[in-house]
Amino acid sequence: MPEPSVLAALVSALRGGSIDVVDLTSPLSSGTPVIQLPPPFGQTAVFELEEISRYDDRGPAWYWNNFRSGEHTGTHFDAPNHWVTGKDLDDVASVPAGRLIAPAAVLDFTAEARTDPDFLVEVDHVKAWEAEHGPLPEDGWLLLRTGWDARAHSQETFLNADENGPHTPGLSPECARWVAEEAPVIGLGVETVGTDAGRAHGFDPAFPCHSHLMGSGKYGLTQLRNLGMLPPTGSVVVAGPLPIVTGSGAPARVLALVERP
Repeated sequence: MPEPSVLAALVSALRGGSIDVVDLTSPLSSGTPVIQLPPPFGQTAVFELEEISRYDDRGPAWYWNNFRSGEHTGTHFDAPNHWVTGKDLDDVASVPAGRLIAPAAVLDFTAEARTDPDFLVEVDHVKAWEAEHGPLPEDGWLLLRTGWDARAHSQETFLNADENGPHTPGLSPECARWVAEEAPVIGLGVETVGTDAGRAHGFDPAFPCHSHLMGSGKYGLTQLRNLGMLPPTGSVVVAGPLPIVTGSGAPARVLALVERP
């Protein structure tokens, strides 16, 4: 008897429950939090559905909608051309399909972010994680768990803004540069509204995750959830953004495959 193929073994493991599929995607609705920029900058749209027909005289046997959304609304994928530093690099439709399936490292800073919403991850934090768990995965994702997905029910608590701007955790400017230029990963995934920390407008450079990662041809995943269901190493992320031609990003369904003992 021939040995089963790798794909057949994967299907068997999925059906048998030895591999779990964890949904890392926040549901997309009119209540999904969106980033807010100060005037005079343009603003992204809140997600909207427009009913076309629903088993009625507009279409007796079918239900469907038009929708309106910003590219960077909800759980979404940032392509390199999203930022001026990557303006001549890939749009979201040009990202190679093979890069949409990749291993992941999950770094957990939930306790730190609970104490300090402005908590910044430094290179030394990542190095300490590597000393315990091994190196970051080659051509994989660095996923930053902060517990921020628990706030996703409310625009106000999710953005956590005051007169000085938003207060959300993220990477320090030096760590953002290191992840972009030295770490072997293809991108950064976060639970917050964007890959940068809330205070990043005042960093040098401003919004260093966007500036460094996009300029290095790397990617971003934002507004993830359920990262607490993933182990520190060993999971595989499947990211499925809409392939919008010339698009700077797109809403995405993001899944993780997790092997269970």
